Amino acid sequence: MKNGSLLVVNTLPKNDPAVQAAIGALTAKAETGEVMHTEDMKIQPCVGCNFCWLKTPGVCAIRDDYEALLRALLRYDTAVLIAGTALGFLDHRAKHIVDRTLPLATMYTHVVDGQMRHIPRYDKRFRFGLLYAGAGEREYLTYWMKRFALNLGGNSLGAFPIEEAGEVSLCV
Repeated sequence: MKNGSLLVVNTLPKNDPAVQAAIGALTAKAETGEVMHTEDMKIQPCVGCNFCWLKTPGVCAIRDDYEALLRALLRYDTAVLIAGTALGFLDHRAKHIVDRTLPLATMYTHVVDGQMRHIPRYDKRFRFGLLYAGAGEREYLTYWMKRFALNLGGNSLGAFPIEEAGEVSLCV
């Protein structure tokens, strides 16, 4: 894993001009990278069984295309999710991706800066960013991304409208 490595996870139609422009802006700044389009993948929602914590540590019990995405998250320094929105938040496709990151943490917790956090399963500082299309509430999405990254022992690059992909690319 090198610095400047980037995983782009796109949950929107890959032929969307805004998506293509965003991917171009992001990958132009990365040393190495990969783009995964989830429209080509079968990814089911998390069912909350906790097998990834209790029975098969680090491995989701659902057998679908998500395993490739989980492995990719571990290979790259930074992951940027390109997502649609619904009701001001992530749409269902992006939420499925985020919910399935649970195997990256353990069920055990500890106190960090006065707050309970899950102990990360891997010795890695994840960096996550979000580009969203639609009427997302930027302030809330930025706050949520910070909390999401924190819960996995990582850092957030923030949440940006898809048209501002160039801003995120400066952080890669």
